[in-house]
Amino acid sequence: MEILLPAIVLSALGFVLGILINLVAKVFYVEEDPSIDEVVNLLPRYNCGACGHPGCKEMAISLLNKESKILDCKPIKKEAVPALQEYLDNYFKNK
Repeated sequence: MEILLPAIVLSALGFVLGILINLVAKVFYVEEDPSIDEVVNLLPRYNCGACGHPGCKEMAISLLNKESKILDCKPIKKEAVPALQEYLDNYFKNK
């Protein structure tokens, strides 16, 4: 019984904390702009950092906030630039 009691207490504590974490995650959930994922899909997705951002997601956010230019992304292929530019133009027209 000496070994079983701590295991039961820790299991109950883990269960309660797991439920608490789940509730807090639902209450404080922040929905992201879906256009961020669409811009990320138009980028090369190398997450190389050559643009000065830690990854393509941050570069996409920067593009949508007009803080960066498409050509700041060094590994982007020239064929991908027009599609990305068209998407950004439509995004800013509708915004």
